[in-house]
Amino acid sequence: MSLNNLNTNISLIDYNTFGIDVYAKEFIVVKEISQLIELYNAGYFQKNHLILGGGSNILLTNNFDGIVIKIDFSGKLIISEDEDSVLIEIGAGENWHELVLYAIQNQWAGIENLSLIPGTVGAAPMQNIGAYGVEIKNVFEYLFAFEKESGQVVKFDLEACDFGYRSSVFKTVHKDKYIITRVCLRLKKNPKLNTSYGAISETLKAMGIDNPGIKDISDAVIKIRSSKLPDPNKIGNAGSFFKNPVISKQQFQKLRDKYPEIPSYEIDQNSIKIPAGWLIEKGGWKGKIYKNSGVHEKQALVLVNKGNASGNDVLELSQKILNDIKSKFGIQLEREVNII
Repeated sequence: MSLNNLNTNISLIDYNTFGIDVYAKEFIVVKEISQLIELYNAGYFQKNHLILGGGSNILLTNNFDGIVIKIDFSGKLIISEDEDSVLIEIGAGENWHELVLYAIQNQWAGIENLSLIPGTVGAAPMQNIGAYGVEIKNVFEYLFAFEKESGQVVKFDLEACDFGYRSSVFKTVHKDKYIITRVCLRLKKNPKLNTSYGAISETLKAMGIDNPGIKDISDAVIKIRSSKLPDPNKIGNAGSFFKNPVISKQQFQKLRDKYPEIPSYEIDQNSIKIPAGWLIEKGGWKGKIYKNSGVHEKQALVLVNKGNASGNDVLELSQKILNDIKSKFGIQLEREVNII
């Protein structure tokens, strides 16, 4: 077999942002479709395998008795361009935040609100990443994905991806069936800025900016995120560990009677989104330490590796939080991070 960069017994500590030190029985970095085809022909997709992007949305709880396939497709290609927009195709292994900065440098708008989100371009549509009123589905055009069962590359358009809140077809009916290889986005040359969500407007004002451009929006988002979210290079974490729950208006009214200060965002006539971080902080978990893991002292939505934590330390802490929030508020939180 010509997969000469296949390695054995490799630590994954540098390949997950939690910094969990577990080992993979086999490990390979894939940069070309031809390598995926070789893995397919050798039967690897019929065996125990794990597809890894930037490692920013996973919690590894055990050594992996199989092959870990690190996706590292690179490159940016302009497919078409007119006076209003540019269609750009990006390799799945490209760093997401670096793509945002690249777009801003070229004065292409649409993803500036998604600045500083960790992970790769390929992982972005899987969970329909979003922040500050923008989701990737707002700029998404299509993607290419390698089908593990057939060994063929398949194209998915916007409708086929079935995007939802932190979800897509790749987390539901097609979970574990495809490997995203390239993603195409349509970015705008005449931006419609979104400053209404979160603290963007207040931050811009504090920065002395009255007439912001896309770089100003990005700078404000980076400033906000940096003030609240820990840097994975300094303390292990996977960003937001829990999804913001969506509840009925009826349930929300009952909660608001008890907690008048509860923040909320209306989804539609019948549904309200509640910040999971508020629930966790109100439940008294902010800053709490459990074994070698803990809840971040500035943002209760983030669980951290306080030093040599095992994946199970973090998992146990998250379960305690889930149980407590259900008991106190009657709300069943969901983990946003994938447990392996």
